Amino acid sequence: MITKELVDRINYLARKQRDGGLTEEEKKEQKVLRETYLKHIRTQVVETLEAAGFKPKKKDDGRCGC
Repeated sequence: MITKELVDRINYLARKQRDGGLTEEEKKEQKVLRETYLKHIRTQVVETLEAAGFKPKKKDDGRCGC
């Protein structure tokens, strides 16, 4: 779930990165937080599209089927 605290922490780390850099631990935290955020956004997009009647295509073997 995307919380205000999650977004605030992501923004704080982004500002700190621009202003003076991050420690290795903060870089790892930033990566995890961003992945968490993006995962939730992708889930919301898929759910919205499915509710609107769009269904994701099934993955195939990569051939065009011509």
